[in-house]
Amino acid sequence: MSIVLEQITRIYGNQRVVDNVSLEVAEKELFVLLGSSGSGKSTLLRVIAGLTSPTSGRVLLHGRDVTTLPPQERGTGFVFQNYSIFRHMTVAENIEFGLKIRKISRRERTTRSERLLDLVGLAGLGSRRASQLSGGHQQRVALARALIYEPSVLLLDEPFGALDVKIRSQLRRSLKEIQRRLGVTTILVTHDQEEAFELADRIGVLERGRLLEVGAGEDLYAAPRSLFTATFLGAGTALVGRAQEGQARFGSLSLPISPSVPHEEGARVQLLFRPEQVVLSQDGPPPDIPLLGQGKAVEEMFAGAQRRLRLRLPRLPGTRQIAPTVPFGEEGLLVDAVLSSDAAFDAEELWVGLRGWTILEQPAPRLMVCDAGIGPLRSLALAHLLTGQLGAQTTILGVAETADAAEQLRGVLKERQQEAGLTKVELRIRYGNPAEQIVREQTESLYDMLIMTAASARSRVPARGLRARSRRRKDTLATVLERTNSPVLVVNGERAALDRVLICTAAGEPGKSDVKVGGQLARRLGAAVTLLYVTKEADETNQLPRNHLERAAATLRALDVPTELRIQRAETPTAGILEEATRGEHDLIVIGSHGPQSRSRLFGLNDVMLRVLSAADRPVLVVPAEEN
Repeated sequence: MSIVLEQITRIYGNQRVVDNVSLEVAEKELFVLLGSSGSGKSTLLRVIAGLTSPTSGRVLLHGRDVTTLPPQERGTGFVFQNYSIFRHMTVAENIEFGLKIRKISRRERTTRSERLLDLVGLAGLGSRRASQLSGGHQQRVALARALIYEPSVLLLDEPFGALDVKIRSQLRRSLKEIQRRLGVTTILVTHDQEEAFELADRIGVLERGRLLEVGAGEDLYAAPRSLFTATFLGAGTALVGRAQEGQARFGSLSLPISPSVPHEEGARVQLLFRPEQVVLSQDGPPPDIPLLGQGKAVEEMFAGAQRRLRLRLPRLPGTRQIAPTVPFGEEGLLVDAVLSSDAAFDAEELWVGLRGWTILEQPAPRLMVCDAGIGPLRSLALAHLLTGQLGAQTTILGVAETADAAEQLRGVLKERQQEAGLTKVELRIRYGNPAEQIVREQTESLYDMLIMTAASARSRVPARGLRARSRRRKDTLATVLERTNSPVLVVNGERAALDRVLICTAAGEPGKSDVKVGGQLARRLGAAVTLLYVTKEADETNQLPRNHLERAAATLRALDVPTELRIQRAETPTAGILEEATRGEHDLIVIGSHGPQSRSRLFGLNDVMLRVLSAADRPVLVVPAEEN
């Protein structure tokens, strides 16, 4: 391999600009690093060139460890976006400058520069000065100057970014021809997808310092693994639904999930389909293909041989759209399609179906931690633990009373975020009623888990007096628990690890969602599970709990989760749960809300769950009942 990067990390202050990047670039390959502004691609290129030192990791060029060597000893040529042409020198003098300071003879310098001038398309222009050259010609001079050393590795940092479209296209073709003729291993950095597709043998996609995917451009476009790659490389519609019985569910639309991209039951599923995979029909639903519904064209653009349409369809229940972005204040589904420019449709509404699509790999869990900006950092500390262990994408949500107070709260939350060690998270601020805003954020973004403090529940919900509480306005936690359809992790006490999980099926006929969600979480955490049912002595002859425990244990064994079964005798479910949690030194209690037959007439919430939340001294994960 010409270039090998081993776990390269570059940190500036508290920010990981390049995060544990490993990469191999083959001999004579033209490799493109593609990413948006701030993704770390230029920093990574400077690390390879020796212009920036990595915080950790190694750089090997042609088998030689050059991590600590200065740039001039690495055998690399570097081309910057801003050309760096010496204005007072001629073209030939610019190209020969590096050889001159190295005491190379005039004859050798002239021979090399004339050869390169011809190679880059500037033959006969060696006597001109930079002020007499166009931007495209100046960039050719910069390329020739980088190549005159006869480097083994050529590095280009967005070399065409300052040029107009026509010149960029011409220079791309020239660069590819020059690179092939010289056989020099090349890494080019760009944010331009078209440029990457045209030039690259392979593309590496960078996002927030991490190398997400590497592959041929055609493969990354047709079958991306990650959402970022899917939406960054070309147009398309991206939706989020849920996995159910081996199918990806998006309202009435059901698509098979390939075994190559397995998803856990109930997990988020991300669907991508490109405009060319959309089928339109005005005479009725397209036969034998999945149907999205009927929609109206809201935008139309002529693009030569094609027309591009954007259609608005009714929103699919239980589905969130990622791309294209739905304008603020609007609802519905936006779908991009392409068709031949001579195609015509008379119908006001068109049927929309799919001839192809991609189910992306199961995304990292998405956590939302709610922080009011005051009090202990317990919820943020637990979010830090889960973010690391689950590889989760975490959002901190703060709700200010008014719009004017939002920025002040943002500053406070940034300080608390840093204090808790949460470096790679997104910070969102809303204002208004806290419960309403938390529920709205969850509805819009479909987080896999909410993390909230238990302080309000503990102070306002004693084990007794539940009826009296109904006469007061519900607190934030109770409202969120009642209205959200995602698990809520309620933070009680402090835990340095989550190694032992207690899944409770204690009140009435237990549901299944608590076992599934608790088991999946335990598997990802590498935790052991105790499956608990609380009973009185009079219930010993009831076989129903034992049958359920055995079925639940089979579910957990299928997840490869170490499981212990416990039937606990106690006067009340709450007492039995708390006793077992203490006896078994469990770090997390998992409890469900088991359906309308056992929901509180006063609050619409499960009484056992409320009592456990009020009395527990450790985190409690509340899992909503499955919808029938």
